Amino acid sequence: MPTNRQTSRRQFLQGITAAGAASILLRPAHRAFGYVSAADRPVFATIGLRNQGWEITGKSFPFADFAALADVDANVLAANVEKVEQRQGKKPDAYSDYRQVLDRKDIDAVMIATPDHWHTKIAVEAMLAGKDVYCEKPLTLTIDEGKLIEKMVKQTGRVFQVGTMQRTESDQRFLQAIALVRHGRIGTVTKVTCGINAMEASPVIPEAPVPTGLDWDFWLGPAAKVPYRALPELRQGYGGGVPLYSNCHYSFRNWHEYSGGKLTDWGAHHVDIACWALGATDTGPSKVTPVQFKLPVEYKDGHPVVHDQYNAATDFNIKVEMPNGVEMIITSEGDNGILFEGTEGRFFVNRGKISGKPVEDLKDHPLPDGAIEEVYGGAVSANHTANFVEAMKSRKQPISDVWSHNRMLEICHLSNIAMRLGRAVQWDPVKREIMHDAQANSFLARENRQGFEINM
Repeated sequence: MPTNRQTSRRQFLQGITAAGAASILLRPAHRAFGYVSAADRPVFATIGLRNQGWEITGKSFPFADFAALADVDANVLAANVEKVEQRQGKKPDAYSDYRQVLDRKDIDAVMIATPDHWHTKIAVEAMLAGKDVYCEKPLTLTIDEGKLIEKMVKQTGRVFQVGTMQRTESDQRFLQAIALVRHGRIGTVTKVTCGINAMEASPVIPEAPVPTGLDWDFWLGPAAKVPYRALPELRQGYGGGVPLYSNCHYSFRNWHEYSGGKLTDWGAHHVDIACWALGATDTGPSKVTPVQFKLPVEYKDGHPVVHDQYNAATDFNIKVEMPNGVEMIITSEGDNGILFEGTEGRFFVNRGKISGKPVEDLKDHPLPDGAIEEVYGGAVSANHTANFVEAMKSRKQPISDVWSHNRMLEICHLSNIAMRLGRAVQWDPVKREIMHDAQANSFLARENRQGFEINM
């Protein structure tokens, strides 16, 4: 016999009438959209809590209750348990092992903000455990991982939101950019340039004692077992308080073992918007060419031969041949953002601005009413979590679905493969494989370390 709490949450997921973003914003901060009592709110847990883990948790309090948190670093876990208790007035349970979260029947959804090499294993196991999933970008470490996640979303029927929040947030600048393209304000698009910043190199990073409270073996998880490395200087600002140079917290993005450098970090944001604007969210490129790039260490057969320095590309200029003859450039040079160029004009957009003559012309020639909503597929949500919660209710996939995300992320993964091998790769977007290059195709997947296979 279901409890009153189970019944009320089921009623939310099955029958509450949808409302627009304005109605969400007008409700008290402690109420999620569509709720009449605290018992109606969906129950969340966050797995992985540094930086983006807290960021996505913090913006979700108006929409969900957090019953549990999980992290392999006891210090990070304790600090975030305290912060969540302060925000919601109730202390969440704390776990060092995410599997204890998935075992709980009272948790409706998990938010995953671990390093990238953990995403697929946790996401697949969460869906099999009956949880909806919000997972930070980039969703995967390899292209084949994306195919597996797509398969499991279909198989389980779970709702899955990817954390590419530029689709919802940033004052709708990116939605406006897509609307400008769709309404022909630059004519036919000929070129799009995604500026995603350079990645830093590192000095030699020696082996070091594992910090107290960190389960290093579990942090590595599916990746190969290697020594912990760090220099004593601490990082300042965002992500601060940890070693500036290490193979762990924050710095994991600089290592191909755990991430894909700037290509899958910022690329996962800007290449996503570019593909959405081009109408290329269900296809892919034909060819990816590394025009100019710099790897910080020596590579042999696509693998770094040095293991005590960062190995992700530090500088790059990559040409991507997209459908309809559009040229995409992904570069570490220039401003961070996206430059759209067409036969009748050009404009630039990033999180802080949207500029150019087509934007200036909006004063006298505005976009049609509803143009932004047309891009979004309805009223724009209050934030990315609000869209996820609305999708949980409707049982439809949210604005950042896994299929469109994986298609654009394939471009980023292929760019890294091309740089690691030092040659162009040709892509079959139907078969989703690299053509005429068995060695390059071997980089589409990776084998999880024994003991950390995906439990299916």
